[in-house]
Amino acid sequence: MSPAGEQPIAPYLDAVVAHGFRGSGRFHVPGHKGGPGADPGLRHALGDGALAIDLPQDMRGIDTGPSPTPYERAELLAAEAYGAERTWFLTNGATQGNHALALALAPLGARVVVQRNAHASLVDGLVLSGGLPRFVAPAYDDELGMAHGVTPDALRHALDSGGGRDRARAVFLVSPTYYGMVADVAGCAEVAHAAGVALVVDQAWGPHFGFHPDLPAGALQEGADAVITSTHKIVGSLTQSAMLHVGNGVGPPRIDADRVARAMRLLRTTSPSSLLLASLDAARRQLAVHGEALLHETLAAGRRLRAKLATVEGLQLVGPEQVGRPGVAGWDPLRVVLDVRATGRSGYEVADALRHGYDVQVELATHATVVLVLGITQPEADLVRLGGDVDETVKRLSAPGEREAVVRPVAALRHEVAVSPRDAFLGEAEVVAVDEAVGRISCESIAGYPPGIPALLPGERVTTELIVYLRALTAAGARLHGASDPEFRTVNVLR
Repeated sequence: MSPAGEQPIAPYLDAVVAHGFRGSGRFHVPGHKGGPGADPGLRHALGDGALAIDLPQDMRGIDTGPSPTPYERAELLAAEAYGAERTWFLTNGATQGNHALALALAPLGARVVVQRNAHASLVDGLVLSGGLPRFVAPAYDDELGMAHGVTPDALRHALDSGGGRDRARAVFLVSPTYYGMVADVAGCAEVAHAAGVALVVDQAWGPHFGFHPDLPAGALQEGADAVITSTHKIVGSLTQSAMLHVGNGVGPPRIDADRVARAMRLLRTTSPSSLLLASLDAARRQLAVHGEALLHETLAAGRRLRAKLATVEGLQLVGPEQVGRPGVAGWDPLRVVLDVRATGRSGYEVADALRHGYDVQVELATHATVVLVLGITQPEADLVRLGGDVDETVKRLSAPGEREAVVRPVAALRHEVAVSPRDAFLGEAEVVAVDEAVGRISCESIAGYPPGIPALLPGERVTTELIVYLRALTAAGARLHGASDPEFRTVNVLR
């Protein structure tokens, strides 16, 4: 996607910097007054420059005053860069975008089709909105325990299974996955639009898509009506910052942007971080103007890393060979996925050894895999060193023949929705021992983290199969996000 218009400027960032360093008398929040009132340790860690531009909302000439304000211009430029009709900056991550779209598209009692391994925040959004999910299972790889995308045929079946009052209003899918696998978004958009419903794609892991010819196209360009991108994950904004885009595709608008804006006003803090917002403006500029060149260098370094890792005995690289399998229409080369099964060790063990031996911090480990995420400007020296670190770790750790069984993916489990997520979450709950919860209705959402995919949702029945799965995760060292009892000895169920 080539830069256009005024993409080389960053109006919000420039306005914040200009105000922060002009010496204004600060008789407003925050209490550190641009730095002098902050703890000395914080000043040393962040620097006076960051504290000087930590400004509140409603500063004239930044986000108030004659329209378009610098803030409004920043969001307009982001919309132009991503090919959207409208873009919102998010200061509570992609989670905020999922909540807003749930409120806008899945009001109380409305039915929506949701990919079963969607992020936990979408289910939380349905708790807030009162929407009713009809889940569609993604394709998955039994051997690797890896969930892929939803196929157009599976989506068509899910939409066809509801009629009359059960007719869905929207579809929520995920692409790419945590493993970098890209769904057939164009095919799913065709199916959704033929049924007269909007398609929302959680593209949190693909904020860079569409900005280099060797990368997959962005979901908006593939026909999605709304897309969430976690800018901080790959593109370089600060942690907790993201964007929500509503498309301007062919045909009648399927999402009311004003309704989304209303939901955003409900969810947005009245004290947003100017640092997070400025980082989004800056990241958009870098991606739109220099993204293709920066990505070109990172992709080249990534290819050299893969060539090195391909020589390591016991490792298999997971990526382009998956394309064409059910649920996989493309892949993201900024994700390096290692199949470690032939080492006789689990991904958890390999990740621990890398951390203890070389201070290498990976993004995700499972029983079968280790996932590494590259950024838009990943230094080549880091990748050269990483190749050697992985090689030495695997040589030292390998014990062929001691291969562990793979934990089944969430998508392979059977789920029964007994009541709506909202009714279960807000209902009267009681705490019971996990083994006594079989057949009861869960009041909580529990997900192995990362990647934050719910194994148990509010409103679903607890099964023996599910208990075995979650215990296997905890035994392997995974963290159970959302669980009231992190050790999974007890669980909240409807009384």
